[in-house]
Amino acid sequence: MHFVEAKGILSGSGGYYGMNIYRGCSHGCIYCDSRSRCYQFTHPFEDIEVKQNAPELLEKTLKSKRRKCMIGTGAMSDPYMHCEEKLRLTRKCLEIILRYGFGAAIQTKSDRILLDIDLLDEINRSAKCVVQMTLTTYDDDLCRILEPNVCNTKRRIEVLEEMQKRGIPTVVWLTPILPFINDTEGNITSILDECIRVGVKGIIDFGMGLTLREGDREYYYAALDRHFPGMKERYIKRYGNAYELPSPNAKKLTDVFHGICKENGILSSPEDCFRFIQELPEKYSQMSIFDL
Repeated sequence: MHFVEAKGILSGSGGYYGMNIYRGCSHGCIYCDSRSRCYQFTHPFEDIEVKQNAPELLEKTLKSKRRKCMIGTGAMSDPYMHCEEKLRLTRKCLEIILRYGFGAAIQTKSDRILLDIDLLDEINRSAKCVVQMTLTTYDDDLCRILEPNVCNTKRRIEVLEEMQKRGIPTVVWLTPILPFINDTEGNITSILDECIRVGVKGIIDFGMGLTLREGDREYYYAALDRHFPGMKERYIKRYGNAYELPSPNAKKLTDVFHGICKENGILSSPEDCFRFIQELPEKYSQMSIFDL
């Protein structure tokens, strides 16, 4: 872990902004796209870069914005990695988001988000808060291989259930689905059954497969060699160096996915899910007379 003074904290424009308080990750997920060389990491991925002035930058920026909107975090680096327990920078940023009346959209795999459920509740009451949780496999043993340094799927489902009790809306990322590993109908339906039970608003899927780029591909294949002997060769034979690696079962799994979501009133297209995540209700996004 090392500390830097960042020059800016928000990216995006209009009605939605994203922020990354950390760069790199300690969760060790074998498929992580953020390892890709296109993101130009100049330090080892596990050596977390901490933007120590993130709260100050965020407050300065939000103080100058007259139109309220959603602030998202977690797209590149999980805001609830191990270091957050000590540093609490995510919590400090949430306090600022609450203070200035903005909404929050948080993407994570970690149950550490429960440390801030009080703040998330307050943000959801005053504006809007959406908690996004990644679920890839219902099998705990497989989960420990795919996502070794973070809580298992069943614990993440418990997190979703706690959010439901508070009335905080949730969205699940059902991705990636790894060919020949977790691309079974039993895995998908087991996750979907739990999503229905805990009342998720939407589920994001990008076609039942995964993507691999330079940097990410090498790390993933090394993990396949360790845990699934012969699987790397199977991938290379079928996909070569392709960026998109759809499951051979993609069509069937996608049909099952959309059918179950439609039957249970769950948003299932990425466009609908992102629209829900990124839109702040009009009554909150309008300028108040105090902003004039």
